[in-house]
Amino acid sequence: MSFTGTGNLLRLALRRDRIQLPVWIVALTLVTSSTVSGVISLYANEQERVSAQQGAAENAVALVFNGLVSGTSEGATAMTQALLLVLVAAALMSSLTVVRHTRQNEETGRAELIGSSAVGRHAALTAALILAVLANVVLALVTAVTLIGSGLSAGGSLAAGAAIGAVGIAFAGVAAVTAQIWESSRAANGAAAAFLGLAFLLRAVGDAAGSLSENSTRVSSSWPSWLSPIGWGQQIRPFDDNAWWVLILPVAAFVGLVGAAFALTKVRDVGMGLRAVKLGPPSAAPSLLSPFGLAWRLQRGALLGWAVGVVIMGFAFGAVGDEINDLVGESERTAEIVEQLGGAGSLVDSYLSATIGLLGLAIGAYAVQLLNRMRSEETTGGLESLLSTSVSRYRWLTSQIACAVIGIVALTLLSGLSAGLGYGIASGDIGGGLVDLTAAALARLPAVLVLAGVTVAAFGMLPRLSVVLPWGVFAICLLIGQVGAALDLPEAVLDLSPYSHVPQMPSAEFAAGPVLVLLLIAAVLMAGGAALFRRRNLSI
Repeated sequence: MSFTGTGNLLRLALRRDRIQLPVWIVALTLVTSSTVSGVISLYANEQERVSAQQGAAENAVALVFNGLVSGTSEGATAMTQALLLVLVAAALMSSLTVVRHTRQNEETGRAELIGSSAVGRHAALTAALILAVLANVVLALVTAVTLIGSGLSAGGSLAAGAAIGAVGIAFAGVAAVTAQIWESSRAANGAAAAFLGLAFLLRAVGDAAGSLSENSTRVSSSWPSWLSPIGWGQQIRPFDDNAWWVLILPVAAFVGLVGAAFALTKVRDVGMGLRAVKLGPPSAAPSLLSPFGLAWRLQRGALLGWAVGVVIMGFAFGAVGDEINDLVGESERTAEIVEQLGGAGSLVDSYLSATIGLLGLAIGAYAVQLLNRMRSEETTGGLESLLSTSVSRYRWLTSQIACAVIGIVALTLLSGLSAGLGYGIASGDIGGGLVDLTAAALARLPAVLVLAGVTVAAFGMLPRLSVVLPWGVFAICLLIGQVGAALDLPEAVLDLSPYSHVPQMPSAEFAAGPVLVLLLIAAVLMAGGAALFRRRNLSI
């Protein structure tokens, strides 16, 4: 039977993801609930919400990056600010889960070992899809219950949870297909991420080109949004229309994609993809003869993808800077929150400081993701092969760190330059924008290096926790940075994040003391991680 052993594989997948998936669900629920709490405290009355929604609806850049504007209730205003981010994150959670339990198992040899027992050809894919669907259903229910607990309407809360879960389920189907086509898990994840980027772009174009309602508090998207699974989630319009019928689209897409994935499994061999692997040159380039050259070759693709994203985000954030006074409107509480996030100063400087800080957080995620590959190299046997040559552990590790630091510095410079260019074009002072915001971005660099140091230290000291621990630290930094001020968290809690100690330029002056201390901490963490790695056994 094609599905024999599905139950056993599902239990195995649940065992493997017993920590990872709950962390995803809790983190996404916290983002949604904290945004709702922030909106409730941010806008004191209907008039302030109307002003904020009108500003967002009339600004194309805000529509691209914040999401669809649909109503002025507390729930609708919160969805404008939170739904798009959570939809994208749910899509990533689903695609990573499916690829991890299908293509990654084939890549590492687990699938061949399991397949030697009584396991059907479709069992692994079916178990992965069931796990992804269950995770999204739990996420949808937890989100709905949390929103109801925040005082929002039950109908809108359930619609919001359904929108998030449905988009996640649709992208589980996308990943099921990419896992059949590409031979490596990295390529399958990259293809799923590329489809997610296309979906985001279609939605962005459709929302930005949409039409406004008479009072400018609702945007009717144009047709490109209806080609995007992300757009489908927004078109449910929680706390406004609650258009349940839109759920037909992601469910139908999931069914069609899963059918295609099952059909593709019948025409390929286990461990192979439908897309032929491109053969390399007969001899390696001289640069690949060193650990640094190999590390750079493996990391350059990820760096290029992150660079494109950082440049787009930076330019968009900077372009909005000159209009921040209009977007905030008469809401004193909003201005206060912007000041808390970006430091004291003019509203424009505070906004630019806050957005540069957000880009710094994104680059921190790049640092954690990239350095976590060291553990993957260790567990899959690639590191052992390298160390069987004349390459030492210290040389390999320092090459990985050096490539990561180069990427971090490059992304930091790009974030400042792109934001400065966007703001400079909008304000008419390109030179000033480039200089000020590039300096502001570089001021956040030490905090990113501390996150990189935590990842290296965890790899050297606690290899079994070397993936979970750095992401946990990053999640804490993200929550403190984005909702800490809005929730009036104690100063001692805010100080846990290295981003709380960097100079908040351009709204504040540069201070060398905190920068030097953070650089010292990052160096100690990296050196300590390297020393411990040289002494421990591999793959433990």
